[in-house]
Amino acid sequence: MAILNITYAGLSADFPLESGVNLTDGDVRRIAVEVVRAGCVRGAAFPSVADSAFDHYVVDRFTGPSGERRIYLRPKVPFGGRRSA
Repeated sequence: MAILNITYAGLSADFPLESGVNLTDGDVRRIAVEVVRAGCVRGAAFPSVADSAFDHYVVDRFTGPSGERRIYLRPKVPFGGRRSA
């Protein structure tokens, strides 16, 4: 099992995944659209979210201290990148 954390419209919420193993970034984005659209993410129900809502989001994967798998879907941030001289 894995936990998918979705950040959208200024909200962040967790959604339990039966399997987080071998999901591609595209799979994660498609799942996010479906669960947000269906209202399955507590506090983040957006029935009209577009199919492309998460196309440019970053997918981060971590393993927690007790071995739990965490997947974070978040918008890109305007800082922390490389700067050109």
